Amino acid sequence: MIKNNKVLNTGKLKGKTLFITGASRGIGKAIALKAAADGANIVIAAKTAEPHPKLPGTIYTAAKEIEAAGGKALPCIVDVRDELQVRQAVQKAVETFGGIDIVVNNASAISLTPTDKTDMKRFDLMHQVNVRGTFLVSKECLPYLKKADNAHILNLSPPLYMKPHWFSSHVAYTMSKYGMSMCVLGMAEEFKSFDIAVNALWPKVAISTAAMDMLQGKDSSDFTRSTDIMADSAYYILTRGSQCTGNFFIDEKLLKQVGVTNFVNYACKPENADSLYPDFFVEEDDAVYAKL
Repeated sequence: MIKNNKVLNTGKLKGKTLFITGASRGIGKAIALKAAADGANIVIAAKTAEPHPKLPGTIYTAAKEIEAAGGKALPCIVDVRDELQVRQAVQKAVETFGGIDIVVNNASAISLTPTDKTDMKRFDLMHQVNVRGTFLVSKECLPYLKKADNAHILNLSPPLYMKPHWFSSHVAYTMSKYGMSMCVLGMAEEFKSFDIAVNALWPKVAISTAAMDMLQGKDSSDFTRSTDIMADSAYYILTRGSQCTGNFFIDEKLLKQVGVTNFVNYACKPENADSLYPDFFVEEDDAVYAKL
């Protein structure tokens, strides 16, 4: 439901279990808090168990926020590259909440470097977290998603525009993010017979996160949007039926389609709402492949 240019909680995720990677901070945590307001169960699958010197939050502080918002939280120490850690977290989620209804593949690694400046350790990290991690988490959750009512997988990844300028400045990073999107393309078709929806979500303009601060500096938040726009968009997608699948959604375009007309309040500094940083991988004429 849209009211006063906001996606309101409807209660549709009450009792649903969401397995969210990288949910200790940023977009992952914002999606978790939005779902928690419905009374959802949130599995916080992330690495940060101890406070990081440069990054805010841990799986345990996120759990407290989720429970304060009305949800139930299960913090799990998970490196999505580690098959055993992922499998154990999935099993713990099922033991605790009885199943898994929704997977949000949010965990991601980034290095915006050209080929000669990308060391292979960083290349491997991006591909292991972004591609392997997304595939692994989806695979391990699949047996439980098959049993769920209105199951969803949502990847935080971009539309697949095969244009040279999206590759030329950072080939390795683009390959890894497109790998996540290729999972959407393939799994949406593969899982149709199981009534499991698989979609991608990506921001039109930059989102204020710890990663953005590290890339652009702390003042970068002056020209970004808050994580709320991604949380609202994700909530809208995850409360659709399983026939809403195979889409590459852009947050602003999706919300415009469903009735949001004013985006000023999503800007970290509303006075800068008309001069925000555009995000990567977004074309001016991009389509929202929507079947809502």
